[in-house]
Amino acid sequence: MGKAAKRKRKVSVPSAAKGPVKLAMAVVKSNPFEVKVNRQKFNILGRKTKNDVGLPGVSRSKAIKKRTQTLLKEYKEREKTNVFKDKRFGEYNTKISPEEKMIRRFTLERQQNYGKKNIYNLNEDEELTHYGQSLAEIEKLNDILDSDSDTEERGTLSAELTAAHFGGGGGLLRKKASSGQQDEEEEKPKSRKELIEEMIAKSKQEKQERQTQRESALELTEKLDHDWKEIQTLIAHKTPKSERKDKEVEKPKPDEYDMIVRELGFEMKAKPSERMKTEEELAKEEQARLQKLEADRLRRMRGIDEQVNKKKPSHISADDLADGFILDKDDRCLLSYKDGKINIENEEQEKDEEEEEEEGGKEDNENEEESEEESANEDEEDVAADSHSDLESDLESEEEATGNKEQKKHKTNENESQNVKELDPKMEAAKSELPYTFAVPESYETFNSLLAGRTIEQQLTILERIQKCNHPSLAVGNKAKLEKLFGFLLEYIGELATLDLPELRTIDKLVLPLYNLCQMFPEAASDSIKFILRDAAHDMAEVIEVKGRATFPGLDMLIYLKITSLLFPTSDFWHPVVTPAFMYMSQLLTKCRITTLQDVIKGLFVCCLFLEYVSLSRRFVPELINFLLGVLHISLPKKQAQGYTVVHPFTPVGKNLELLLVCDKKDLESWQKENLPLSTVTRLKETSRTEMNHIRLSCLALCFDLIKKCASLYESLPSFHEIMHPVRILLAQHVPVNEYPEKMQEWYHSALKELENKVKHYTPLICEKKKPVPLKQYTPKIVKVLEFGRKQGGSKKEQERKQLIRKHKRELKGAIREIRKDNQFLARTQLSEIMERDSARKRKVKELLGSLATQEGEWKAMKRKKGKN
Repeated sequence: MGKAAKRKRKVSVPSAAKGPVKLAMAVVKSNPFEVKVNRQKFNILGRKTKNDVGLPGVSRSKAIKKRTQTLLKEYKEREKTNVFKDKRFGEYNTKISPEEKMIRRFTLERQQNYGKKNIYNLNEDEELTHYGQSLAEIEKLNDILDSDSDTEERGTLSAELTAAHFGGGGGLLRKKASSGQQDEEEEKPKSRKELIEEMIAKSKQEKQERQTQRESALELTEKLDHDWKEIQTLIAHKTPKSERKDKEVEKPKPDEYDMIVRELGFEMKAKPSERMKTEEELAKEEQARLQKLEADRLRRMRGIDEQVNKKKPSHISADDLADGFILDKDDRCLLSYKDGKINIENEEQEKDEEEEEEEGGKEDNENEEESEEESANEDEEDVAADSHSDLESDLESEEEATGNKEQKKHKTNENESQNVKELDPKMEAAKSELPYTFAVPESYETFNSLLAGRTIEQQLTILERIQKCNHPSLAVGNKAKLEKLFGFLLEYIGELATLDLPELRTIDKLVLPLYNLCQMFPEAASDSIKFILRDAAHDMAEVIEVKGRATFPGLDMLIYLKITSLLFPTSDFWHPVVTPAFMYMSQLLTKCRITTLQDVIKGLFVCCLFLEYVSLSRRFVPELINFLLGVLHISLPKKQAQGYTVVHPFTPVGKNLELLLVCDKKDLESWQKENLPLSTVTRLKETSRTEMNHIRLSCLALCFDLIKKCASLYESLPSFHEIMHPVRILLAQHVPVNEYPEKMQEWYHSALKELENKVKHYTPLICEKKKPVPLKQYTPKIVKVLEFGRKQGGSKKEQERKQLIRKHKRELKGAIREIRKDNQFLARTQLSEIMERDSARKRKVKELLGSLATQEGEWKAMKRKKGKN
């Protein structure tokens, strides 16, 4: 029953249509193929279907009818208007002149008619171009060049030449007849050879005429220029000075922009600078420089002079132009004769002196110089033989030469003795100089012997030259050698610190090369210092196991801790070198007993190092505060501690309670504030009692200063007041301030004021006010059930937004579909118009052809009749 009812409802849908569609409905009833049924796979109860039955033919006819009534009307009336409007450009614009209106109207008209009206219409004429020039103009062949090399009359071929070349039909073999030469038609035509000769003669004659014309024009211009120069002096008129001044005043000043442009033209252009050299190139240059200096020093030490060592070139090429020759002195000698021969003694003496000076060099150089002397002597003998043709003169010149050599030997011995005396101080000075090149020492003994007995500046110079001569980029094994050098330098610094009088100034200067090596080899440097720290910590642990307490290390270890802070960053949260050093220092302040004044000084030095380590990170160090509290405790007289507690390594009762107590009033009055150098640790045994008291007071003043710095460092901590509470009680209640000097009292009050003026940075803990949490209940949570599928969403706003998006998409698709159909309808109408025009044109062409055929037939018939007659 349900299915039958549904079918009836489907069929009844078209019958419900009203209006002009009734006729279509009748067609549909008679033709069931016009109905399109959108069948569903499953029938779902409660679902409303709108488009289950469709009438595509009816809807198409309705759409076509609607477009013919609206779109087709607009298309046909697209270039028509029912109202007359004056659309002339600038007709009602009074600001434009009539000429400008005409020009603009003309340009607009040209622009409108420039392009084709319809890109699909092939019947319109189109102007073809080639490289921007119209092909119609190119086809006229107006710019044909002449075969001659003339530049003035290009493209002007004679008429006969043109007729001969392009006349067609064998133009060279026939003579062209003109209206004035009708009587000569009966004459015989000229032969080809005669015509060609005549043409060549005429072309040569024309060329000669053009050349003579050009030459005459040039002569006339030169003559005119010459005459003008003669007349120009007469025509020139000088203006009076008053008018010149007025004109100068009237001259406009140059614009600022022009002045700036001229200034920029005269500015210096930026010159390209040399590129930055790499580290390897700089190291090679420095090594070469040091090697050259060392070679110069060795040469001076051996007594070889620079100017003597410079050899003259043994051979000069014939192509040498002597461009680099500089005449330092006048070596020319006067020409003189002795006994009928050229006197050349002076030249030989100079050569011998040079040879004797060069004999102090190497053996190879001596051999070369001897060969040069022999060749020079042979050349001199050849010159003498050429100048005197007698054989006897040659023999005499040889005897004289041998005699001169013997005399020169005596002179050279005397000169050598004088040169040795002069060179002795230079040689000694060269020996006393430091070498410029050093090899990296392989063991600590060689390194120590290298630096022993040298001044601080010399030691720094030696270390610098070792680094430069053995840079890692110069050779393969230099890196390992310089890494060893860092360990040797550390050991050397430790030795300087363990002397009876520690050379702290030398250590201070040696930190710089140590820092440079650390920057070059950070891993090796960190390994070396970690090894030292590990050994020190291991030794302290062994001593604690045996004795139960440890002592402060020597001065060398304290200096190593100071060097660690200089070489490595101390603000890191964790560092492979600084963190072990930090732990070792904290063990020193907690496990080393304070038994002597030396221990107090060393402990305060470690406290200063702690403040230096944590100056940036502001890390809290409880050992530091505890040690300062203990130092204050041992400066008080023996009594029970009240209000504060003393922690290990300090004890409330014992032998060393009054280690920093000073009771002598004279010593208190004579004390003055002085810094405590580390060298005082080794000299405490030799000091007097007054000096010991002064050192105690200096330690106490340093303690006050450290407390003040700790207060400014840790003031941001929430528990600052609780941390510094014992120190504040001890300062305020137990320290005998009135007995101290005035300077000490000032430091005491400033430290106490620094502790008391800090504001608390925390508030007491209060329970936060919150809404009471309800008890957990087991009632079901009711959730609104939404539709499943694509439409399922969250809130109501989200659902409305999605619905709007769906509607917009649907409308957009429909609009695109309608626009596409409108374009198809217009295309069909345009195609029909074109087809109508073409059919009309074909019909007219057929009519014309038919009329022409009838005329042709009639004419032929008439011709046939005439022929028969």
